[in-house]
Amino acid sequence: MAFVAESRGQETTSSTGIFLADPTIYLNKDIYYLYGTSGNEGFLVYQSKDLKKWGSPAGRNNGYALSKSDSYGSIGFWAPQVFKHHDTYYMAYTADEQIAIAKSKHPLGPFKQNKLAPLSGIGKQIDPFIFFDSDEKPYIYYVRLNEGNRIYVSEMKSDLSDMIAGTARECISGADTWENTENTNWPVTEGPTVIKQGKYYYLIYSANDFRSKDYAVGYAIAESPLGPWKKHHGNPIISKKTLKANGTGHGDLFKDKSGNYRYVLHTHHTAETVSPRRTALVDLKFIEQPNHPALLISDNSSFRLLLP
Repeated sequence: MAFVAESRGQETTSSTGIFLADPTIYLNKDIYYLYGTSGNEGFLVYQSKDLKKWGSPAGRNNGYALSKSDSYGSIGFWAPQVFKHHDTYYMAYTADEQIAIAKSKHPLGPFKQNKLAPLSGIGKQIDPFIFFDSDEKPYIYYVRLNEGNRIYVSEMKSDLSDMIAGTARECISGADTWENTENTNWPVTEGPTVIKQGKYYYLIYSANDFRSKDYAVGYAIAESPLGPWKKHHGNPIISKKTLKANGTGHGDLFKDKSGNYRYVLHTHHTAETVSPRRTALVDLKFIEQPNHPALLISDNSSFRLLLP
């Protein structure tokens, strides 16, 4: 089954935690910026200097970095990614189950579009992640809703205005047992993040329906940004078993000020309820192996929920 925009629910904030789903953290000029799925009005943003104290939403439009009045979409604002390219800040995001890109002069926004339109593509597409290879060539990883949530990659135009037609390739789908624990006819792989480590490309992703307690994180490896991708034999690397929390997944990888990798993700609200989903952090590490790709592992002891 495909999920309508309302199915992911409204995320909220309170003094007891930060409740952003599909989160991402962007470090810029000694400040961390936290974004995520936060409802149907756009994307809230928080800021911190130490990844511990976040305060109230700090976006320049009533706490929002992007408001739906400024950009494409009317509902289902999901899974933002923020990055800087040349002198401009970009936000790639989902709305109305399509992908759009907005721009700003500051990480706090306001992010806007000159033309209120999504990127081109076929059918419903969500969860964008833009990756620049070593030669600065851009690629976009995303999810197509087609007999399951399947992760694709397309080459992008150099000005990031759109995908290049005819370049789309499927990367992975939910074919492994851990990726579809309920054995549904709509297997889910989603929330891609891609990085390059040495000569290898790592595609980090989540699997299972986000409402499932078994929502979890694994990765695949390739020698080209276009694949083919080989899934890690030890998947999942983040799960309810490793972190002792339900619904662990759909996050983003970033480096902290010390150069260490952190993965920001969401979990279910409680053992019984899914939403509003809690935002959390866990450390990830690459372990080098002679004559083999490095292993990516989770430091489970570092797991913690984010607080205002």
